[in-house]
Amino acid sequence: MDQEEVIEFLGQVPLFQRLPGSSLRRIAEVVEVKHYERGEYVSREGEPVDGLYVIWEGQAEVSGSTNLEEGNRPELRLRQYDYFGYGAGGSVGQVNVVALSKLTCLVLPDEYRQLLQPKSIWNAEGTPDNFSFVERILQLEPLEVDIFRGYTLPDAPTFRQVFGGQLIGQALAAASKTVDCLKVAYSLHVLFLVAGDNNLPIVYQVHRARDGNSFATRRVDAKQQGTVIFTLLASFQKEELGFEHENALMPHVPEPETLPSMEELRERQLTDPGLPMYYRNSVARKKFVPWPIEIRFCEINNFTRPSEPRLNYWFRARGKLSNDPALHRCVVAYASDLVFSGVSLNPHRTRGLKTASLSLDHSMWFHRPVKADDWLLYVIESPSTYGGRGFVTGRMYNRKGELVVSLTQEALIRKAKPSQVLKSKL
Repeated sequence: MDQEEVIEFLGQVPLFQRLPGSSLRRIAEVVEVKHYERGEYVSREGEPVDGLYVIWEGQAEVSGSTNLEEGNRPELRLRQYDYFGYGAGGSVGQVNVVALSKLTCLVLPDEYRQLLQPKSIWNAEGTPDNFSFVERILQLEPLEVDIFRGYTLPDAPTFRQVFGGQLIGQALAAASKTVDCLKVAYSLHVLFLVAGDNNLPIVYQVHRARDGNSFATRRVDAKQQGTVIFTLLASFQKEELGFEHENALMPHVPEPETLPSMEELRERQLTDPGLPMYYRNSVARKKFVPWPIEIRFCEINNFTRPSEPRLNYWFRARGKLSNDPALHRCVVAYASDLVFSGVSLNPHRTRGLKTASLSLDHSMWFHRPVKADDWLLYVIESPSTYGGRGFVTGRMYNRKGELVVSLTQEALIRKAKPSQVLKSKL
């Protein structure tokens, strides 16, 4: 068996779901293969357990202490993907494990047990406090098999309800942790059902729709207080060679290093004598918290008058991300909802216009590998707005000019009523 085959196998074992891809690859390098004949003891009660055993092929039976009365002996049959010895840590076995057929086990020696206890689902080294802010936002807590919990962190973007990008990124993270690390997301489609409450945790329930040799599909329901607020359908594929072409040229825009940051733009708004004093005062009163995504607009837009329904901006994660391809796609998914649907309002903007908006659905296709802590150009256009719904399309390019992601979104776009505030209905 080769290492890739072992990684794919281990990706189906629930115990390994919460591990970073780097840990899974390391485990695939150090596991030992052991074979047993039918009736042979794999481990005996009272004898040392030398590692974590995962059944690769065959079946085994677990039986309890022979000191128990015959009628009370607990028995359990183990099959492929089942494991035992976890938590033993070199202690003696509490049960007998006997092969019921020809049996093959992968054994992770005790000396590598620390690989099973990472402090992050993305990085086996360090602690989440040392990671970038967006990586901490996308850190999930594994609860049970295929169930994870996420939170809205203080100072994370919220927009009065749970930020749509947070739901997309966290749900994709949950789905990604249930497939082997050789498969990465190539498309996702989401529906926003109910506005989420920033003060409540979000539980992500993953449903395994399909597992194939090259492809896998997952459905994720995000819940608060038992109510499904959001649903994601994601497809994953193992990397392979194939035909290639590209017919979507990146527009000519200034390099990101030549453009002002959001902080610099705010400083201009505060000090520009050409802006009305009431406007500068309103900017000063608003609490400014840097987004976990750094943005550089290619054109300076005036949101108080109509403009073309298009927008270009560069973006990247603030700080260095862990080197996990799944994480980088989750960060891009998180960032994809920033400013996206608002472009459909550009032709309708006037001074003093108040609007109420909520994302309705969102789709993404990942065409090529992507690095979310490198600059990416987001090209957004709105071909149509009608019936209270704004429709936008997007393309993301890397600095080589390669198209890496395509997107669409439709959002609720309405004039706000005098007292209207869209909030959670939970």
